[in-house]
Amino acid sequence: MTDTSGITNGELVRNATPAAERGPEHVSEPTDYDAILLAGFGGPEGQDDVIPFLRNVTRGRGIPEERLEEVATHYRHFGGVSPINEHNRELKAALEAELQRRGIDLPVIWGNRNWDPYMADAVREADQRGFTKLIAVATSAYSSYSSCRQYREDFAMALDDTGLADKIQIDKVRQFFDHPGFVQPFIDGVRDALLKARAELDDLDLSSEIQVLFATHSIPSTDAAKSGPQSRGFDADGAYAAQHKAVAEVVMAAAEAALDLEIPEGGGSTVPWQLVYQSRSGPPRCRGSSPTSTTRSTTSPAGRPVRWSSCRSASSATTWRSCGTSTTRPSRRARRTASGPSGLPPPASTRTT
Repeated sequence: MTDTSGITNGELVRNATPAAERGPEHVSEPTDYDAILLAGFGGPEGQDDVIPFLRNVTRGRGIPEERLEEVATHYRHFGGVSPINEHNRELKAALEAELQRRGIDLPVIWGNRNWDPYMADAVREADQRGFTKLIAVATSAYSSYSSCRQYREDFAMALDDTGLADKIQIDKVRQFFDHPGFVQPFIDGVRDALLKARAELDDLDLSSEIQVLFATHSIPSTDAAKSGPQSRGFDADGAYAAQHKAVAEVVMAAAEAALDLEIPEGGGSTVPWQLVYQSRSGPPRCRGSSPTSTTRSTTSPAGRPVRWSSCRSASSATTWRSCGTSTTRPSRRARRTASGPSGLPPPASTRTT
């Protein structure tokens, strides 16, 4: 395991985006909080929940019922249960245990955007317990409307709906994509998958016969462009793609260092990798790349199975069971493309509106 002791927030992925560069602090004095608000996306926990949940997710977008029924089949295949709520229960318990270990008396309240327990329920619970200052942690690491600003809108709506806007204050922590605690599991997962593949296949050429897939949630190209302003140095794909690329580069560098792989001339990665997108919600307008389409289009020689390493954040788990990082055994003729850094295809071609 790569030693990350002594690394402070943001230093594992150094200046991953212009917005991550150090600058003046937002506050000059620390704030005392009464509780942590764990803010999740929410997911169905039974067949009867599926359609109502999807109506919540798509509220105001004019999605026809027949389309919801099509999407529902993915949940019904697993008994109508999304794993995201159970993951968040485990995360809540882990946060509580760690706070207790550190001697910090700070309760954790859980609220969701789209399913029970709803955000308004969490706000009411806070009021009933006498809490007035909450620090919110959303289970979405990267910058985009739905993973950042929309949660702030959720908080405002919950406070308004409960009539507690003048009584309770909610502050949200920054996106945590570059926090060592978030990045390290991806490093461990990729490293272990590559070690296993190399151990099982003695003649494996890691530079041409393995491909690592970093899977994330698809968002509209327009939303991606708005996730970080060009005035801060982002390109047309915004902070969402830039942050994913930065983390992937760090993960690959650390995993390859653990395997004692030689760094190519000019830098970059020895093992080819791609950023792929899952859970597209709109019609494709251009060529795209997803975990399933990528693995299906990459043929394996006889006896060379496709290999997956599941490593994901909670916000992705609701719609894709094995997302995060993966390795596949392509044909021996497959080579890294030159369409992006380290074989990364341009993000604009993989997202759809």
